[in-house]
Amino acid sequence: MKRKEIFNEVEEVLSSYCKDCFVYSHFRKEFGRAYAHKFCISKCTVGEKLQQIGSKLT
Repeated sequence: MKRKEIFNEVEEVLSSYCKDCFVYSHFRKEFGRAYAHKFCISKCTVGEKLQQIGSKLT
């Protein structure tokens, strides 16, 4: 897969699932931005999908 295609795939996932994420906005309001970001990266299934897509870049 070419780099541009991978970036487009990441953008598609972000725009469809993460744009108005209720869980992220709730955690950000209650615990702060760092906690919400860490949750998205480590525990959210969409975050795991983004990591899998991103691993194709290296």
